[in-house]
Amino acid sequence: MDSTAIASRLIDQRNTVSQPAISPDGARVAFVVATVDLIKNKTFSKVWLDDSPVSGGDHDTNPTWSPDGRFLAFTSRRGEKKGESTLHVLPVEQPGETRTLCTMPDGLGDIAWSPDGTLVGFTSRTRADRYDIEDVARQPPRKIERLFSRLNGEDWIYDRPNHVYVVPADGTAKPRNLTPGEFQHSGVTWLADSSAVITSASRHDSWDRDLAIDLYCIPLNDGDAVRCLTAHDGTYSMPAVSPDGSTVAFTGIGELETYPQNNMIGVLPVGASQASFDDITWISTGLDRTFFAMTCMQAPVWENDSSLLAVAEDRGETHVYRLQTDGSAPPEPVTDGAVSVQGFDTTGTSFAVALTTATSPGELFVNGEQRTKISGQWASALLEAERYAVATTDGTDEIDCWIMRPADFDETRTYPVLLNVHGGPFTQYGEFFMDEFQMQAAAGFVVIFGNPRGGSGRCTDWGQSILGPAHPLRPGSGWGGLDVDDVLAILSGSLEKFSFCDADRVGMLGGSYGGFMATWLAAHHGEHFRAFCSERAVNNLLSEEWNSDISTAFRTEHGPSHIDDPSVYRASSPIESVRNIDKPMLIIHSEEDWRCPMVQAEELWVALKLLDREVDFYRFPGENHELSRSGSPVHRVQRAEIILDWFTDKLAK
Repeated sequence: MDSTAIASRLIDQRNTVSQPAISPDGARVAFVVATVDLIKNKTFSKVWLDDSPVSGGDHDTNPTWSPDGRFLAFTSRRGEKKGESTLHVLPVEQPGETRTLCTMPDGLGDIAWSPDGTLVGFTSRTRADRYDIEDVARQPPRKIERLFSRLNGEDWIYDRPNHVYVVPADGTAKPRNLTPGEFQHSGVTWLADSSAVITSASRHDSWDRDLAIDLYCIPLNDGDAVRCLTAHDGTYSMPAVSPDGSTVAFTGIGELETYPQNNMIGVLPVGASQASFDDITWISTGLDRTFFAMTCMQAPVWENDSSLLAVAEDRGETHVYRLQTDGSAPPEPVTDGAVSVQGFDTTGTSFAVALTTATSPGELFVNGEQRTKISGQWASALLEAERYAVATTDGTDEIDCWIMRPADFDETRTYPVLLNVHGGPFTQYGEFFMDEFQMQAAAGFVVIFGNPRGGSGRCTDWGQSILGPAHPLRPGSGWGGLDVDDVLAILSGSLEKFSFCDADRVGMLGGSYGGFMATWLAAHHGEHFRAFCSERAVNNLLSEEWNSDISTAFRTEHGPSHIDDPSVYRASSPIESVRNIDKPMLIIHSEEDWRCPMVQAEELWVALKLLDREVDFYRFPGENHELSRSGSPVHRVQRAEIILDWFTDKLAK
């Protein structure tokens, strides 16, 4: 099968389930099914109820039940203008038409019904008047006063802040903005008496320097004061109020000058004011794992007034855990096996979860029973991944690894190898669907991937081991230290374990931090590889700290600021050793990537061209840092074709 057919099949036929929502009586489950249409070059989504779609749009998401279970709210894009989002209510228990509550010009999310059922809260961006002027040549200049004014995938946000709105559930009035002003907000959860919402925000003046995120109580009555529950000494987000209204649960970390940290689950009385990190009851400390999972970024869900469910990563898996709100017992796993959770909900008596595996993009399970088979026959052709471990080079621990054998595998043959390194670095590979790996294996490569130090899913020390040597609180090896040792250990251990891997035909690829690793290995350990693909990479940590959408925040990883000690950033920059690169290099980057701006690719390409090295450079227009995950289907197919064809050529016998 050629690369075009492989990529088209895996992207065009991919369906997935997410956002399960159980009715208050536990009898019914709403969820979202997403499908890709390669011809139309779009990803479509519909809300399903039990076993069939119930929404009539093409971009319907966020199903949310009313407190009495009679209605289902959801978001869509049914506005007349491009970019508009709409909020709808669908009657479930009686006949009636779907009604539109409001149309917002710039997004809609974080849907939450008030406990009395009269209001629906949500977040949406509030655009400045400049956006009403369609001719860019007539728009006034932007006056930038804050760091983090532009974010990857969002573009400018300082003049489009995310605000909390409420709208009557019967559609009799327009939405009301509860949080006007410059500050960004996320998450909506209601007090029990429907008098206020709790949200996460940075509303203090120094937020863009100290990086603190707090919990705020926003009253509906304009005459009542906004109350800050926390003390600007951590990052606190994804709040959820308990059924009895007494307690708010959330995720959080302290040590604002240190990243990464394993996020914990904390609880506070809803009446708290300026509570410090030490005042919070942290109920997840019995499990040293991060409760901020990349496959399922959602708030805790209460089972009852004394226990709740939350998601944590664990050595390549992502599971739901039960936590006691008094912290009297360690978190107890609710899900198990080689799976990753993509979404969940509970009523206390019923439990719904969307699970992904290496061979399933996502299916719905209710009380342990599989309810959907969205992937159908397509999934039967997908390839399994085998899990194993290799020892770290220093012998202090083991590294979790996976291998995927190529299609039509023959034990007597040897095959070219592709070693993948994930981004982050604080994230993980593991037991979830990756079309990347399926494509590589279908094209005839042995696929190897693992979780070196610096990633998530392990203890705090594992994630912080590659902080900079000059970090004031948690000094580590820095990027290019223990992480590189582990990546090389994954390769050598795998080649030794699996005789069908051809050690003379090894390619390496990664994106973002994984792209950093590709360029670093090419510059320092090229003898182990025949070719490299460096995608959306960080190649120059110093220019990254000047130009990225989150520039100035990298000090939390590397230690000193780039102004105080630029040598720290140069020491970990693979561009500093670009003269050592003598293997073919494929560079892929998106032109609207603000996380790792295009200059990161351009610096590497210019240097390799001037050095007369073998290099190919592809720039994707209209895409951002998330091209491989959420880019247009056509671009994702084209990207896959480029990578597969290029490595097929470079790793040929």
